Amino acid sequence: MPEGPSIIILKDLIKDLDLHKPEIIEVAGNLEDKLKDRLLHQHIQSFKSWGKHFLICFKDFTLRIHFMLFGTYLINDRKKNTLKLGLTLPKDELNFYNCKIDILEGDIDDHYDWSVDIMADHWDEKAALEKLKQLPESFVCDVLLDQQIFAGSGNIIKNEVMYRVGVHPLTKIKDLPAKKLKDLVKEIRKYSFDFLKWKSVNKLSEHWEVYLQKTCPFGHKINKEKLGKTHRQTYYCSKCQKLYN
Repeated sequence: MPEGPSIIILKDLIKDLDLHKPEIIEVAGNLEDKLKDRLLHQHIQSFKSWGKHFLICFKDFTLRIHFMLFGTYLINDRKKNTLKLGLTLPKDELNFYNCKIDILEGDIDDHYDWSVDIMADHWDEKAALEKLKQLPESFVCDVLLDQQIFAGSGNIIKNEVMYRVGVHPLTKIKDLPAKKLKDLVKEIRKYSFDFLKWKSVNKLSEHWEVYLQKTCPFGHKINKEKLGKTHRQTYYCSKCQKLYN
């Protein structure tokens, strides 16, 4: 599943195209006819992102694209897979596969709280801390995937941040020292921008310290378990990451 930094990369790629409020001159894909008709001849106003959502904004509505687990896209190219959405513009073509498409009516700002997006300029660290304090019984491995606190965080970010901060995934929020809680919130944003930098040059996996690894940088064995209420695959080092209780 693409995480927040990957959506930023897509947005940046689109930005480099000659897209000055271009008109959609053809719509293709596995969509309802009424949606195709609505998109045809509309002019794109802007591209935005919120967490794992890619947003194509029009005058009175927004097209939300969620890539789910296996979604992909191609710019000015096509693949043999079933096309979910294809947008032909005067100079370019955008094709999306294996994704979920929704329409958000009205002003996009009415649908999203930009301050919870870990990559956004409006990111609010203090608000994230306050939300965490309201979830004292929650496990760290669960809250790091909560999109209403850390929009854009996914399993890679979750695992790498917990290792960087030295916190065991089954530590509860109430048991974390105040400094560790602050470190957790700071690190999730910092790592996200590291993720973006490495992903942009196709070197992300070279920097993984625990995710999909057998040993940590210190040579300790990495544990791999489905943990927390989310039951998501978790990689951690029991020697480097302390269980606070």
